[in-house]
Amino acid sequence: MNNMEQQFVEASTLMLAGMVFVFAFLSVLIIFINTVLAKLAIRFPDAIAPTSSRSNRKNNIVATGEVSPAIVAAISGAVSRYRQQNSKQNSKK
Repeated sequence: MNNMEQQFVEASTLMLAGMVFVFAFLSVLIIFINTVLAKLAIRFPDAIAPTSSRSNRKNNIVATGEVSPAIVAAISGAVSRYRQQNSKQNSKK
């Protein structure tokens, strides 16, 4: 029984050492990538996107989070047209 306990201890130690090694490797990799990206960000900055000064009315979403009436009308028209086309196809069958 002593031999089996020794094997479990050895397996646990090996598993723990492997987990620590993987954690350390990934930590070093993340630190390295962030360092390289920080240096590259200084050398090659992102372009500043122009901001648009459009009003909220031109967007499809009203400020309260509701869908604009124009979108509701477009969807309603599309549904009615779909139903008309499908009713003609069903009558032909």
